[in-house]
Amino acid sequence: MAKGQELYKKAKRLIPGGTQLLSKRPEMFLPDLWPAYYKKAKGCEVWDLDGKRYIDMSLMGIGACVLGYADPDVNKAVLRAIKSGSMTTLNAPEEVELASELIKMHPWAQMVRFARSGGESMTVAVRIGRAKAGKDKILFCGYHGWHDWYLAANLGDNSALDGHLLPGLSPKGVARELKGSSLTFNYNDLASFEMTIEKHKDSIGVVVMEPIRNNPPTKGFLEKIREVTTKYGIVLIFDEITAGFRLNAGGSHLVLGVNPDIAVFAKGISNGFPMAAIIGTKDVMETAQESFISSTYWTERIGPVAALATIKKYKKLRVAKHLQKIGRAIQQGWDKLAKKHGLDIHVSGILPLGHFEFKYRNPLVLKTLFTQLMLERGFLATNAFYGSLAQKEKHVLEYLQAVDETFGIISKAIKNGDPEKQLNGPVCHSGFKRLN
Repeated sequence: MAKGQELYKKAKRLIPGGTQLLSKRPEMFLPDLWPAYYKKAKGCEVWDLDGKRYIDMSLMGIGACVLGYADPDVNKAVLRAIKSGSMTTLNAPEEVELASELIKMHPWAQMVRFARSGGESMTVAVRIGRAKAGKDKILFCGYHGWHDWYLAANLGDNSALDGHLLPGLSPKGVARELKGSSLTFNYNDLASFEMTIEKHKDSIGVVVMEPIRNNPPTKGFLEKIREVTTKYGIVLIFDEITAGFRLNAGGSHLVLGVNPDIAVFAKGISNGFPMAAIIGTKDVMETAQESFISSTYWTERIGPVAALATIKKYKKLRVAKHLQKIGRAIQQGWDKLAKKHGLDIHVSGILPLGHFEFKYRNPLVLKTLFTQLMLERGFLATNAFYGSLAQKEKHVLEYLQAVDETFGIISKAIKNGDPEKQLNGPVCHSGFKRLN
C-alpha cells in the first residue's frame, strides 16, 4: 500500500472524517488510490510521501494558490515576517497597509475587518449585516461555509441545501431554534428572489451570494438584487472567496459593475497562507463596533504579509490574464477532445475555474476512471481545473495529451459497457453541487 493511503487509514481512526476539509478527502477523488498526503510542492508540482511527482492540474490547494505552490516572492516576505516576530502584544502594521490596499482596489468600500478563513469571514460578514439591518433572517444563494447560520437552511421539512451543497447534508448539532432563519433562492432566478423578499421583507436583514460562479449573471439580475436590497434596507453581501482574484485584481463584482455593502475574500488573496478580509461601506462596517467580533489569531502578521506580497505580484504579472488564457485552453481542449472520442460532456464555469460533467447514467464511475487514468499519467486531475500562474503552456499541452488518451480509453469502455470494471478501487463520492 502507498504511504499516503496507509497514513490516511490511520488518520480516519484519529480524525473524524479523516481530514479537516471535505474537498480534500481522498474519497472525493480516487478512493483507496489517491496519494492523500504530500511531502513537498513547488509551482504546480507535488511530490507524495513515496516521492512520486505529479503535475497538479486539479484544484491547486482548493483554489488557494493562484501564484502556485511555494511562490518564492510570497515565501520570502513570509520568512521575513517570521524572523521579525509573527505575533506580539502589539499589532502588526501590515494589517493597516493591507486595509488601505483593499480599499484602493475597491473605491466603494471604506472599512475592513480581517479573519483567517473563508467560513469564519462569512460568519463575520453576516453578523455585521444582521447588526446593521436590525433584522435576523438571511436569504442566500450558493455555498458559503459550514457555520450554523448556513446549515440552518436544512432544519426545515425540506432539505433546502440539496441544490446548493451535498444532497442530504445534515444540520445535526445546529440549534433547532434556528429553523426558518435562513432562506434560499436560485442564481439567475429573479422570480424566486423577489417572491421570497416580498414574503419576508420585514424580517430579512441580509442577502448573501456569489456575484458569479459557474454561469454569468443574466442581464439585470445583479442590478435588480442591488435595487431591491437597497429599497428594503437589506445588507447585500458578495461572497468573493472563490471568484475573487480570478477575473481581475480584486472582486469579480468590479468586472460585473454592481457593488455590494460587504464583500468577503479568502483563498487566492494570500496564496495558501491563512488570510481573509471583510470589506464594506463605512455605514455598514462601523456596526461591527456594536457587536463582539474578536479573535487572537486574526492579529498575527503572516496573513497580511502574505496577502500584500500576493496582491503585488498578482497585479505586476497580470495574473488574471494568464488564468483566463490557460482556463480557456483547458475548456476548449475538453470540448474538442470529447468530440474527437464521441463523449458527451458538459463544460461550464468561469475560465479560471472550469469543470466538466459526463452526461451518462453513471457519471461518478466515469469521473473516477478519469482521475485514475490521469494519475497513472502523472497528473493530479479530476473533472475540475483551477488555474494558477505556475501552470504554463507546456503543462497545458502535456495535460491535454493525457486527456486525449484518457478520453479515448473511457470512450471504448462506454462502448463496451464496462467502465466500472476498469476501476482499480471504489467509485468516488459526489462533490459539491451548486445552484450557480
